[in-house]
Amino acid sequence: MTTPHLPVLSPVAVEEQVRAALAEDLGRAGDITSQATIAPEMRATAELNVREDGVLAGMDLARAAFRLMDPSIEFAAGARDGERLAPGRVLARVSGPARAVLSAERVALNFLMHLSGVATHTARFADAIAHTPARVCCTRKTIPGLRALEKYAVRMGGGSSHRYGLDDAILIKDNHVAVSGGVAGAIAAARAFAGHLVKVEVEVTTLAELEEALEAAPDVVLLDNMGPELLRRAVEINRDWAGLSDAAYAADPRRVQLEASGNVNLDTIRAIAETGVDYISTSKITMAAPTLDIGLDVVVER
Repeated sequence: MTTPHLPVLSPVAVEEQVRAALAEDLGRAGDITSQATIAPEMRATAELNVREDGVLAGMDLARAAFRLMDPSIEFAAGARDGERLAPGRVLARVSGPARAVLSAERVALNFLMHLSGVATHTARFADAIAHTPARVCCTRKTIPGLRALEKYAVRMGGGSSHRYGLDDAILIKDNHVAVSGGVAGAIAAARAFAGHLVKVEVEVTTLAELEEALEAAPDVVLLDNMGPELLRRAVEINRDWAGLSDAAYAADPRRVQLEASGNVNLDTIRAIAETGVDYISTSKITMAAPTLDIGLDVVVER
């Protein structure tokens, strides 16, 4: 199996996010604490240290926070996004004008702590199902304005992304089915509307709806709030519908993919993955991720 390349954040997006965060923090008068207590000529060296086990994400944003505050600041990275970290690991060493270093500190740490927290929490889910082919996916339940960053962090933690927004894939949910009049009709309408590169997924809540959906041949079926027994039966129905053996089913990329969603947490995801579904989507890896404890320790050079 080919190991996928890790994603890279767009430098344009990084700068836009960091500029906005710095502008929010500096306000109208800038860092008046540093201005009041630190002489302009003073310099500082700081180390970014992680204080608990985790997975790193957000180094480009931390680097940009210091660079945008003062281009003369030197940022020497000691770790890369996606790395697993142990307490005490030095993530980066930062040197430059003391005022600028301290003014950029909080924005750099906010991005690092939040995104590393998402990556770390995702890794817990991914590790729990590593013995199966299933992949854990994030959803559109993200903090407004931070979706691209959070989905990047999910990838760093070993997860996959679902839709980025309403415009990159068609997901026919229960309300769409209710309004349009049925699963098959909604899929047919989606196929007629979508371009050939747009995936079509439909949400079902019963095995009868699954069979109706398979008749209409979507790309993916979302099995919503089904327990392990129903999920296992859904996999059997999908395999029988495709007319494939167990071995051929697992390897056939043309068949309808199955995604489980609902009541997914660290206590349930293993049993869900072991039913044979292809994907497991959950908002927990973004909306319920605690921050990773990362600090900045400064030594002033006179």
